[in-house]
Amino acid sequence: MGIVISLLVVVMCCLVIWRTSDAFEASSELIGENLRDGVRGATINAIGSSIPELFTTIFFLVVLKNSESFSGGLGTTTGSAIFNGMIIPSLVIITVVGAGLVKYVPVSKKVLIRDGVALLLAELVLIFIIGDTTLSWHHGLILILVYVGYIIFMFRTMSAAPVVLDDKEGKQEHIIPISRLKALVTLDLQQLLYRNSPFTKRRAWIQLIIAMIIMGAACLMLVVACQWMGSERFKLPFIEKEFHGFNIPIIFVSVVIASAATSVPDTILSIRDARAGNYDDAVSNAIGSSIFDVCVALGLPLLVYTLVYGEITMDVTILEDSAELRILLFILTALAVLIYLFGTSMGKVKAILLLSLYAIFMLYIVDQSMNWGFTNGIAQCLGDLNAIINR
Repeated sequence: MGIVISLLVVVMCCLVIWRTSDAFEASSELIGENLRDGVRGATINAIGSSIPELFTTIFFLVVLKNSESFSGGLGTTTGSAIFNGMIIPSLVIITVVGAGLVKYVPVSKKVLIRDGVALLLAELVLIFIIGDTTLSWHHGLILILVYVGYIIFMFRTMSAAPVVLDDKEGKQEHIIPISRLKALVTLDLQQLLYRNSPFTKRRAWIQLIIAMIIMGAACLMLVVACQWMGSERFKLPFIEKEFHGFNIPIIFVSVVIASAATSVPDTILSIRDARAGNYDDAVSNAIGSSIFDVCVALGLPLLVYTLVYGEITMDVTILEDSAELRILLFILTALAVLIYLFGTSMGKVKAILLLSLYAIFMLYIVDQSMNWGFTNGIAQCLGDLNAIINR
């Protein structure tokens, strides 16, 4: 019963995140209308849609306040990066190719190389700096600086964008009005806030901030649900009865459950971009979100938490699990980037390959969390690689 309760809470959190992602999509489209070459997807879209990962990592640290809390954040951001890099491009391909919109998804090699290399570099930094038994503020700062460097490079290499209408005129899209009650139930923020009023960039920013607040509340409940699921026993508020969880490390719960739940906005934005023909943005949003997850969604909470509460001392077992996960993340990302770049297009074959990689990753995580032993050989190899790296 405890597992069912936890899963129901996770599903509700997913629904809230899913509905508020509509507000992200509308706001980011207007805010980033002057950006080109996949820059909007890798910056505005990626940052906005990756806010759930940031909030989830923050709440893991605030709620648990120990080394296990950091592993929960690490599992969320790592799992989300793998989800973004494999599931989202696959769904983009399946959606547009399956609907007959195109025979394959044309994505600029420039965008794939730029974002793919940046993600691999970010993951290399993660492998080398999160290998100590003690984590401090400078570890988080290094990760953030990597992202700052990526953003600077993005804007310095961005080509000129076409001239657009003055913001004061606003977006004049026709929106069919619905009742405020229905808008509230469906979390249609644009209907709740503005209805038929012009949707300006100022209003887009306000809507984006409100959506972030709502998502933050959903992410807090998501962290609590993951904590319940990983516990041996837990109690619900105001209920004395004890419920049972899986009794597994929180890193394994977060890498599967929290990462998928927080990747909902990335998925929706990428699919909508692809349906609109913005294929570079659709793929760069997925990869750019992974870069944000690794650098900022993990680095910023680590920086702030260690400045306020002091250094984090990692438990040996958690350190080993996180080391294996980071190395596996790099290997899977490298394979995914090779799949992206092979050939001249992204079609169904690549979608199948990416989905297969993710399935293998899920099997590994489930086997390790349940101690079945089938993938112990892989875990040993990953541990040996980590030992070599940290000599």
